[in-house]
Amino acid sequence: MSAGKLSINRACAVGIAFLGLLSIVTIISAYLFVRNPAIVWLCLLFILLVFFCAALFVAFLRHKLVLFSDNLCQTIDDMLNGAATPPQIYEEESLFYKINHRLAHLYDVLRESQKSMAKERADLQELISDISHQVKTPISNLKMVNATLLEQPMPKEKQREFLQASSGQLEKLDFLMQAMIKTSRLETGVILLDIKIQPLYDTLAAALGGILLNAERKHIHVSVDCPEDIILPHDRKWTSEALFNILENAVKYTPAGGTIRVSVQSWEFYVKIDITDSGKGIAENRQGIIFKRFYREEEVHDIEGIGIGLYLAREIITMQGGYIKVTSTVGCGSTFSVFLPYR
Repeated sequence: MSAGKLSINRACAVGIAFLGLLSIVTIISAYLFVRNPAIVWLCLLFILLVFFCAALFVAFLRHKLVLFSDNLCQTIDDMLNGAATPPQIYEEESLFYKINHRLAHLYDVLRESQKSMAKERADLQELISDISHQVKTPISNLKMVNATLLEQPMPKEKQREFLQASSGQLEKLDFLMQAMIKTSRLETGVILLDIKIQPLYDTLAAALGGILLNAERKHIHVSVDCPEDIILPHDRKWTSEALFNILENAVKYTPAGGTIRVSVQSWEFYVKIDITDSGKGIAENRQGIIFKRFYREEEVHDIEGIGIGLYLAREIITMQGGYIKVTSTVGCGSTFSVFLPYR
């Protein structure tokens, strides 16, 4: 019988038989050498005592092995069934405790990994659903325009109108893809922020430069109050992108002839950038979800946009240790407060 196939019970039986045979040989040898019955009885008593102690030790060891194997099997079953917590062994620092402790740690790691995978799958499914929803309308419009141009004869001026409409839908798709690429790179860490100590004035000026033309078209008055001596560590390119997204929303949702006011204040630990508009405002029950990716209020779907600007702005500011706060009253405009930390 090979050692690999020898069970614990058989090993104990073989050990006991060997010790019994050795004891008999020892007793016979002692009697033959000393010829003294008292010595033989002492040897027999000692051997019985050794057997008793060995039996107690083997029984204790077997009990511990059985208990540990039961707990091990129970823990593995719980891991397979997805139980909340595995059974714990609370006792002195022993081999069984060490193995159980590491198994429990492995169990926690596996559960966290499963939760992370489930969250990633849910996020991916939500992202795919959002992208499908966003591209469905422009693709449908492009198909309709293309079918009309192919199937129906029309004058060149009418063809030009259809082609301009098609160009607008293509630009919307291109804008969506560029926004998704930026978001994906930020979330996955492909793009690393280049944080340097530099003036905030130039960063804010770059963001304002992107919205002044549209503001002028709607006759929106833009006022800026930003001290030129405010210097703090930040990434100029991406911070400008975040501020531009907030300012662009302010221009979109502020009616013609309205106002946008930008003010910057230096606090002890943060720089606060307030962007206040005189637009339609945001209901209180929606202020917590406007930063969600692709979120747009139902009543503004006729205004150009895909609902990713505020989401991207929050990601950029959060990655720099800051945060964004919004206060708004319906019909009285909104104020987006951007807080950037002094590091």
